[in-house]
Amino acid sequence: MDLALCTGAQSCWNRKGPSPNCSHKVGKLSKMSWYDLKSKVQYSINKLESLQKENEVKQKKVAFSAGLLENGLGHSGPVGIPKTLVYKRVFSNIGSAYDSNTGIFTAPLKGAYFFRFYAHCHSGNRMAVSLSKNDQPQCSVFSWKPVTNGNASNGIVLTLEAGDQIYTQLWENTWVYDDDHRYTSFSGFLIFPL
Repeated sequence: MDLALCTGAQSCWNRKGPSPNCSHKVGKLSKMSWYDLKSKVQYSINKLESLQKENEVKQKKVAFSAGLLENGLGHSGPVGIPKTLVYKRVFSNIGSAYDSNTGIFTAPLKGAYFFRFYAHCHSGNRMAVSLSKNDQPQCSVFSWKPVTNGNASNGIVLTLEAGDQIYTQLWENTWVYDDDHRYTSFSGFLIFPL
């Protein structure tokens, strides 16, 4: 820009001094340069802010893990209708996407997520649990009246949109058991944003 200003200014001068419209030409060139510079700076600021926001989304960390009972021992169920399991003992909740009051994980951003859940029951009891996405079952586990204790687990990778909800649900007329060993648990994390 300085070079253009000098080149423009040189054409205004001759041996006798500045030409009559020299001040006008230099002023016009300076104004154009100022507006061009201002425009380029504003564009750069906007681009930088956009990249910073994009980087924040890409660097968002989301992970949680929770056990069914806060402490002690007990079971959930049997119930007459499917029941969302609310995992009270939160081991980790990075990104605060899991709600220990509802048992629901809400995706904070679009991405690929991994979920795993474990369920346990004592002998002679039926246990069946499904993992659901927005009220649609995705995968399940069951143990139908085992002779000894029953354990089951399942895991899944899901593509989620921001706001999608994931939770586990106890089937009707079944139950799960938990104690301080955390036999029944639910975990998930963001693999990468999309």
